[in-house]
Amino acid sequence: MLYCIIIDDEPLARKGLKEYIQDVDFLHCEGEFENPLKAMDLLLRKKIDLIFLDIQMPKITGLEFMKTLSQPPQVIFTTAYPHYAVEGFELNAIDYLLKPFSFERFWKAVVKVRNQIEANRQMIAGEPKIEPGHFFIKSDSRLIKIKYEDILFVEALQNYVAIYTKDKKHIAYLTFKSVEENLPQHQFLKIHKSFIVAIAKIESIEGNEIKIGSHSLPISRTSKEEVMEKILQNRYLKR
Repeated sequence: MLYCIIIDDEPLARKGLKEYIQDVDFLHCEGEFENPLKAMDLLLRKKIDLIFLDIQMPKITGLEFMKTLSQPPQVIFTTAYPHYAVEGFELNAIDYLLKPFSFERFWKAVVKVRNQIEANRQMIAGEPKIEPGHFFIKSDSRLIKIKYEDILFVEALQNYVAIYTKDKKHIAYLTFKSVEENLPQHQFLKIHKSFIVAIAKIESIEGNEIKIGSHSLPISRTSKEEVMEKILQNRYLKR
C-alpha cells in the first residue's frame, strides 16, 4: 500500500483526485489540504509515499514548497499550467498531470510511482525487481482488473485496444503503446504492429502465424527472426 496526500486549493480538484485514488487498490489517501503549510504536520508525523501537488496556490506555490523539503516523497504535480513542467521535472517530480486529466492518464502516473518505489525498495534489499501481477482498465464504465496470467494477447484497434483473456475480450480506450509499456517484457512479446502475445500461451507456430486457442495471429515479416528467437529461447528440441 502507498500512502498519499492531496495538496490543492480547489475543492473540486481534491474531490476528483480522491475519487480516482479510491479506485486504485494500492493507494490510500491520508489527507487533503488546501495549501502546503497545512500539510506539514502530517508529513512530519507520518511516512507519506506520494504527494499530489498543485502549483498555483495562495501563500506558497507547489514548486516553492517542494524546494523546502529535504527528503520529499514522490511528487506528481497536478496543475492547469503547462509552462511549469520543466521546473517541475528539474525538482525530480515523477510526473506532471495537466488538468483536467483522465483516469487513464492518472493511472499511468501512479503505476510509474509504484514501480519506482518498488524498485527502490528492492534495490535497498538487494532483491531483483518483481513485476506487479495485474493492472486495471476502464471498460463499459467499469474498472476491470486484468491479471497478467489471464492475458492471451492484445490487439490494436485504431483508438482502442482489445485485451483477450481466457474468459473474454475487453475493449478499452487506450493506446497500444501504453499497454505495451505496462506489460513485463519477459512474459509478453510484440509480434506485429497490432499484436502483443503472452509467450506462455502460444500453442504453435505455423509459417507466419502464431496459434493461441482458436486465434491465428500474424508475425511481422520484418521481425520474424527476432520474434522466433525470443519465443524459442533455446527450447527448440531437434535431432
